[in-house]
Amino acid sequence: MHPVKIVDLFAGPGGLDVAAEKLGVATVGVEWDASACETRRAAGLVTVEGDVRKYGPSDFPDADVLAGGPPCQTFTVAGSGAGRRALDEVLRFVKRMVAREDRDEIDQDLSKLEDERTGLVLEPLRWALEAIDDENNTPYRAIILEQVPAVLPVWEAYAVALRAEGYSAECGILRTEEYGVPQTRKRAVLIARKGIEEVTLPEPTHRPYRKGVPREAGDQARRPWTRMADVLDRQSPFRVISNYGTGGDPKARGRRASWEPSATVTGKISRNRVVSLDGAELKRFSLAEAGCLQTFPVDYPWSGRDVGQQIGNAVPPRLAMHVLCAAFGWGTPDEELLKSLKTWRPEKASEPATADIAAEPHVEYA
Repeated sequence: MHPVKIVDLFAGPGGLDVAAEKLGVATVGVEWDASACETRRAAGLVTVEGDVRKYGPSDFPDADVLAGGPPCQTFTVAGSGAGRRALDEVLRFVKRMVAREDRDEIDQDLSKLEDERTGLVLEPLRWALEAIDDENNTPYRAIILEQVPAVLPVWEAYAVALRAEGYSAECGILRTEEYGVPQTRKRAVLIARKGIEEVTLPEPTHRPYRKGVPREAGDQARRPWTRMADVLDRQSPFRVISNYGTGGDPKARGRRASWEPSATVTGKISRNRVVSLDGAELKRFSLAEAGCLQTFPVDYPWSGRDVGQQIGNAVPPRLAMHVLCAAFGWGTPDEELLKSLKTWRPEKASEPATADIAAEPHVEYA
């Protein structure tokens, strides 16, 4: 398929949009975080600053692909059981939405959730079903969703629902280092395409990282995983000592060396110490370096506040490029396309998605 435009929900600073624009596919991102919108505008990405719940397919009539990565916080709560409760509630709502229960009743019940962010994971399904049911809309030709692994059961429920609506759909857990990202990170991904033609998740191109296993070991048909040293311009080897999620226990601090991929880049990456092999303190990762570990272009114009959090929450553009190509039936992106992610230098921004939304408050286009 040859998509016209992607509408990207919960678009963040533009991880998926960067990949799409490099593939020559226009995008418009809906994002409510003002700082992420500042970055997007600085990058020249078409941006609607607002709440996804206040929009729908009719606001973006020329978008034929739906993408999104809803907030994940309520699904990753440990210990209290809140994550489990959130998941059970969401799966019940999925069934109600697919059964086309009264939307006002569903919205009323969603408002009773203990954390309103829980219901946001249902927004892509709302958009997809509205595009199917509204005679003035055309069903999305492809749908791409990603989130933390804990959200996989939701994507599985989505896949069942979308297959019943005439889509081919597949979902699963992808490891970012298996796609050349210099970082170990797992993402739950769903790909759906309208029609009976089978859709599959992207084929891995690199070997998985295993602590203590040599980089050259494993499936020789795949490339070695990418090292931090391959993407960061540092003159000598180093080690990264994590100071996140340890409870202050030095023994619990993870360690990665420059000849390994980074651990998962989070919004707290500035807490990580960087030391030489003899233990001397070195400069901690800059925001540009953190972006490179996420495979954003080295010159990406990070802007606004909480840039570390913007970077940590984003989908790595390199992974996004693989996922988009799979969703469109294009196969594995070639090295020339992947190398294009190294620099940004955006061309002239795309035209606004629709004139109608220009009157909505907080809508801004780059």
